[in-house]
Order: sequence, then structure tokens, then C-alpha cells
Amino acid sequence: MSIWPQSVVRVEPMRQRDLDEVAAAEATLFDFPWTRGNFADSLQTGHSAWVCRVDRALAGYGIMLLALDEAHLLNLSVLKPWQGRGYARGMLRHFFRTARRNGATRMYLEVRPSNSRAIALYQDFGFVRVGLRRGYYPAGEGREDALVMASDIPP
Repeated sequence: MSIWPQSVVRVEPMRQRDLDEVAAAEATLFDFPWTRGNFADSLQTGHSAWVCRVDRALAGYGIMLLALDEAHLLNLSVLKPWQGRGYARGMLRHFFRTARRNGATRMYLEVRPSNSRAIALYQDFGFVRVGLRRGYYPAGEGREDALVMASDIPP
């Protein structure tokens, strides 16, 4: 059974033509968003960059760095109208498969401690806290720490 409703859902490589739309979506989601330049740099450096589309509408996107036997999930975002419908879960499964196909055996990420929904999702996928980066994220007043989480990638 699909976790997604009866729609045409595609996870496809992010392209230059997606950058304006992705950057605009990012700006609606975060007080301190990635810029179009951050996404363009990720494409330029060859990061694993993907968009999730539902009937051609952008539902989510993500960026992952692959290096040797490790994967680092840099950005995983779902637009507000699509949140709570399983798209982040589906995209995370896609990132695990992609990482495994590229020889990664472990995935890392950083997440704000205040982002309890994301933390719960990551824990469902076997992520555990392995560290803390103090003052990692900009915040409305000062900076916010980042939880560093890791999960083994099953064979």
C-alpha cells in the first residue's frame, strides 16, 4: 500500500530550472532559509539533490552529501500544504536507497532540538543522537543548538 494518496508522485533529480521554485518554497518554511545560491552550489558540487512533485506541484525537496561510506542529509523539507501526509517519510526512504546504492553505510544529519516532528520522524528511521553542535543555527534571538543524529543504512 502506498503512503501517498491517489496522485502522480515523483521524486526526481533537482535541476537548475527548479531552483527559483525551491528557493521560494524554502523562504516560506524557515526564518533563516537556504538561498537560491546555496541550492545552486549544491547542484554544482554534485550533491544528491531531489524534488518531490505531486501532480507536477512541488511538495518537497532535499539535498544529501555523499562521501565515501557516509551520507549527510543537509536539507529535507516539505511544503506546508503537503506536511503530515507522508512525503517527508517517502523522501527519507528515497535518500536511504540512494545512499545505499552509492556505498554509504551510515547517514548523519543535524536538526534543531525545537523541531520535534522532524526528530520523531528521524527516530522512526533509526536515527539516534550522537552529538550536539552548540549555537549551530541562527535563531530569532541568538543561536540555537543542533542535535547531530546518525543512523546505520541497512543493506
